[in-house]
Amino acid sequence: MSRKLWWMVALGFVSVVSVSAQSGWGRPDVPYDGEVTFVRLRWTTGTFGVPVFQRGFNMWMHEFPRGEQNLMAVLDDVTTIAGKTDGSLILTLDDPNLFKYPIALMQEPGFWVMTDEEAEDLRAYLLKGGFVIFNDFETDQWANFEAQMKRVIPGALWIKLDQTHPIFESFLRVEQIDFPHPVNHHLYGLRPEYFGLFENNEPTGRLLAIANYNTNLAEYWQMAGTGFFPIEASNVGFRLGVNYMVYGLTH
Repeated sequence: MSRKLWWMVALGFVSVVSVSAQSGWGRPDVPYDGEVTFVRLRWTTGTFGVPVFQRGFNMWMHEFPRGEQNLMAVLDDVTTIAGKTDGSLILTLDDPNLFKYPIALMQEPGFWVMTDEEAEDLRAYLLKGGFVIFNDFETDQWANFEAQMKRVIPGALWIKLDQTHPIFESFLRVEQIDFPHPVNHHLYGLRPEYFGLFENNEPTGRLLAIANYNTNLAEYWQMAGTGFFPIEASNVGFRLGVNYMVYGLTH
């Protein structure tokens, strides 16, 4: 992203963050109007170590709402996509409205647990064209994530993606996808890795989901315009986020 474009986007951050208290963000009932709408998935049961929170632990809300606000502002500024910049949705896996939206984000899947019905609904969503971005989990949290996804698509394999996969240059070029986290990122010291879930386990086929492992891109989105992270690190986070949105809409 050029310096001129970055500053244009940074101005957008100011306007988005300033309306963060508006009630349009994260509602379960935003009417469908054809705009590309950011969807965050809410899981209703989960684990945090040993305890089970029957009402759902709020880790799925991490980086809400500024993460989606800032990403949608950038998407609107740098692409011609008619993205919704005044609101977003939070939906559960068993909400039939999920099928109206082609892309969804799940935070902290390392602690996520679902019902059998939710597993069936997620399977249907993915196989009917949905694309899910799994974000913000690390180290041994992979075990729970993989176990949950095996309930969704038994036998499915997570294939490590390298720089050559089309998702990483679907709109903006990313020079280094495993860009190291700055020292003030909570996952500093871990190297980002990206894994894809493909239809029929065919790496040249449709990508059903991507897992951002040992990284949290939404943290870069959330803190944009605050000076908390170096611009270069934030740029990588936004480039990946925009590419994911464009890829999900065009595949």
